[in-house]
Amino acid sequence: MTRRHRSSESAHPANSFAPRRRTVVKAAAATAVLAGPLAAALPARAAADTPAFLHGLASGDPLPDGVLLWTRVTPTAEATPGSGLGPDTEVSWIVAKDKALTNVVAKGSTTATSASDHTVKADIRGLAPATDYWFRFSAGGTDSPVARTRTAPAADASVAGLRFGVVSCANWEAGYFSAYRHLAARGDLDAWLHLGDYIYEYGTGAYGTRGTVVRQHAPTHEILTLADYRTRHAKYKTDPDLQALHAKAPVIAIWDDHEFANDAWSGGAENHTEGAEGIWSARQAAAKQAYFEWMPVRPAVAGTTYRRLRFGKLADLSLLDLRSYRSQQVSVGNGSVDDPDRTLTGRAQLDWLKAGLKASDTTWRLVGNSVMISPFAIGSLSADLLKPLAKLLGLPQEGLALNTDQWDGYTDDRRELLAHLRSNAIRNTVFLTGDIHMAWANDVPVDAGTYPLSASAATEFVVTSVTSDNLDDIVKVPEGTVSTIASPIIRAANRHVHWVDTDRHGYGVLDITADRAQMDYYVLSDRTKASATSAWARSYRTRSGTQQVERTYDPV
Repeated sequence: MTRRHRSSESAHPANSFAPRRRTVVKAAAATAVLAGPLAAALPARAAADTPAFLHGLASGDPLPDGVLLWTRVTPTAEATPGSGLGPDTEVSWIVAKDKALTNVVAKGSTTATSASDHTVKADIRGLAPATDYWFRFSAGGTDSPVARTRTAPAADASVAGLRFGVVSCANWEAGYFSAYRHLAARGDLDAWLHLGDYIYEYGTGAYGTRGTVVRQHAPTHEILTLADYRTRHAKYKTDPDLQALHAKAPVIAIWDDHEFANDAWSGGAENHTEGAEGIWSARQAAAKQAYFEWMPVRPAVAGTTYRRLRFGKLADLSLLDLRSYRSQQVSVGNGSVDDPDRTLTGRAQLDWLKAGLKASDTTWRLVGNSVMISPFAIGSLSADLLKPLAKLLGLPQEGLALNTDQWDGYTDDRRELLAHLRSNAIRNTVFLTGDIHMAWANDVPVDAGTYPLSASAATEFVVTSVTSDNLDDIVKVPEGTVSTIASPIIRAANRHVHWVDTDRHGYGVLDITADRAQMDYYVLSDRTKASATSAWARSYRTRSGTQQVERTYDPV
């Protein structure tokens, strides 16, 4: 996302690099030693040399007959995440049909070692479809809490409905993860989707927090090495609200840029200085290794998060990796956004996506998409509308594409994909998107310049950030100030945009039936308060066969 503040399976651990600091804050943070941040990533109760489950339990990637279980065991006090210390430890698991764990259906064990940062994954199979299960891990006489998970419906099952939580962009330092707490409290989710930026890579105080670090992450310096990425993941997984959501429903996650560095692409990132911060390929490999260690993600292709899950006859979900294969971003106004030799997806992934969408026999085709596919430009605005918006947002006033980190910067890939949907009469494709720290409800036009006279090929629901700075945070004005000005201007220039909220934090709940897919948007009262309340804000749906979004006035 171009408006962000500048400092964005086999893997080789990165070396300990001497990072270049971009701000006074980063210069101060560079003096931090590793031992302190590592210790800070753990709760105080890690003192005893007995195994402990300090980072919660999680499950992910539900299948009709199985689910991936995850935990991290701390075998001794010295075995802090990223330390490389601690003995090999046998960890067992048990899966049951009841919360008391009396009706056991699966159990097993494995050895957790420092080579995988003492993280544990168990890919359980042989389960019944569309069924709730409970599970627990144990080590050295210590039991973890009990967590719930759920399998997907059978591939050929007629499914009446599905409900998913949808989130993205959770910056630890900017506030509390109340969005996760409110989703966990629902108790009605089949799964939840995390669309990227599960962690952030910056040093403390170096990324948007409206000028106030609400709570300090660890390590305090920008993360570069395998130990750094492990420690940052570990810090996030000490959050009680995040632990609560992981313990209530399986997650389906993809990464975006901040799991690596700001505006990451295949050969580097805006927030990476080659040489001074080591070799990009080593940093990228370290980030990927830590991600797969710490997340309950089952990669279909080693080293990437693109894969597909099916939920009966009602929906399938194609999950994209829009960082590993993309060409470098170009500057705003650069005509090479249309260069057919540049790619966002990579050839193999785009072919995989097109083939999957064409072959799909489900009612709905969902696409987990980390950056917005709908075009966003202000070129047709008159000067009296354009200049206030550009000034407020700190954007160029030429009226060209504004964010070349999203699909707007790779228009040939987008044209090919949308043409494929149209030429093959592929209906009911819904893109589920994060990254941009705003909530949107969009049609995805084949030709934005002539829309609505031209066709809409798909629809898109974009969720806002859990805590990461919105536009009102960036310009430090009261919530709602920017949206009041920006929303009508954006919609006037982009007629496929039905709604945009530039200012609030929250989450979405996607509810799917055979007749419609509906996104309910919820907002938080105050990201800086651990007790923040949640309120329904708006709802939009797309009815089967329409490829268009419409407002509906009640949440499901």
